Amino acid sequence: MEATNDYRYQKAKARVKEIKEFYTHATVYVGIISLLALLNYFTTSFPWVIFPALGWGIGLVAHGFCAFGYNPILGKNWEERKIKELMDSDTF
Repeated sequence: MEATNDYRYQKAKARVKEIKEFYTHATVYVGIISLLALLNYFTTSFPWVIFPALGWGIGLVAHGFCAFGYNPILGKNWEERKIKELMDSDTF
């Protein structure tokens, strides 16, 4: 029972760290893209800021999927199911 609680605590702690890193990433994204948008506005009429915003935004969305445990390709809790499957079959 103690090992299970410790394992769950470690998993929860790791998830909180991932979510915190995502929020940091999102904050930096908003700050840098805002500065780039201002630079774009005052230097040229071509809206070049959309390129870094879209590129980095795609990475931010992917980071968010990982941080919040959403995987549209493999499904929810795929990693846990795969670990259980491999542990049950002893094929690793």
